Amino acid sequence: MGRIPALSGSEANPMRPLAVLSLLFVVACTQPSEASRPAPAGENVSGTAANAPTESTDPAVPTDPAVPAPMTKPAGKPAYNPLTPFEEYVIRQKGTERAGTGEYTDHDAEGTYICRQCNAPLYQSDAKFHSGCGWPSFDDEIDGAVARHEDSSHGMVRVEITCTNCDGHLGHVFAGERMTAKNTRHCVNSVSMRFVAKGQPLPPVIKRP
Repeated sequence: MGRIPALSGSEANPMRPLAVLSLLFVVACTQPSEASRPAPAGENVSGTAANAPTESTDPAVPTDPAVPAPMTKPAGKPAYNPLTPFEEYVIRQKGTERAGTGEYTDHDAEGTYICRQCNAPLYQSDAKFHSGCGWPSFDDEIDGAVARHEDSSHGMVRVEITCTNCDGHLGHVFAGERMTAKNTRHCVNSVSMRFVAKGQPLPPVIKRP
């Protein structure tokens, strides 16, 4: 009987090729994929620079700087009538309209003059007179409607008059000129007032809190 030849390594261990394949499979599976590989420094997972600005998802923060954030009315501030820039200049910043330009300077209709900012009644038409000063003039106010304050601006000492309800600037009051029997002249900016004709209902007063 002849001699049995020696078996090669693979023939001696038929399981060895399977073990090698298994090892290669494990190595392949444990390599990090492109998606799971850590991002390089300076980059985020989306591929953009880590410090690059991103769009805000908070609806309270506008992404367009040209769009202002919603404004809220300060607590306790009354919702007075809206004013034009010039009305605000006169009423809230104590400005003055030019003489002879006001709509009520030569106005003679019967009715009530009310505050343009808050609707409070200020003067009745029967107290109005022509003084020639260039502004509407009244020799008396509706009781309690007008407040008086010392005004030392522009190098003069005068008496400023304001709406008692909202403190809106009206003008100035002068005494001793002997223009009427009451010897008083309320020099009022037309822009500080609105006129409501006799027989028309007065709008509700917007009260100060």
